[in-house]
Amino acid sequence: MTLTTPFAELDPRFSSPGAKPLSWSKAIRQLREAEVSWLSTVTPEGRPHVVPLIAIWLDGALYFSTGTNERKAKNLRTNSHVTIATGSDGLTEGFDVVVEGEAAAVTGAAKVRRVANAYVEKYGEGWRLPGLDGVVTFEVTPTRAFGFGRRDGHVGPPSGEGEHFNQTRWRFRSGAE
Repeated sequence: MTLTTPFAELDPRFSSPGAKPLSWSKAIRQLREAEVSWLSTVTPEGRPHVVPLIAIWLDGALYFSTGTNERKAKNLRTNSHVTIATGSDGLTEGFDVVVEGEAAAVTGAAKVRRVANAYVEKYGEGWRLPGLDGVVTFEVTPTRAFGFGRRDGHVGPPSGEGEHFNQTRWRFRSGAE
């Protein structure tokens, strides 16, 4: 699905005075460079399920692969809504990105090969997951995303005393809307 440039809005409740919305290009850079992301799915019983995984950003979407009988694949058979997060584990410095969307199984040999090659480019030949028997690859096109930036921070809400906090929300519209 082709996406237009997302609409960015700053949440002033959690941003420092004078902060501006973060650029989507900064979020894309974080998604491309992250070695590990966290996937949230929902079990058929309605419980949350969160796991670390490797993912790639390609052509406006995130891709991840998993075994067809792993919990995340089973969850996605009944509920395709996901959240994928990545970022820093530091409290006072860093940038985190959270992407919400729907996971769809990748079909078509040419696309699977492109995704497999992107895995190799990012993680090395040992991670050529897409296309292997018993492995399914999912594409997540963002519907909404959040960016959480912080620099020189401290615990508590922004006070305007040198620290810089930024909370941006990006909303997407498909090219068809």
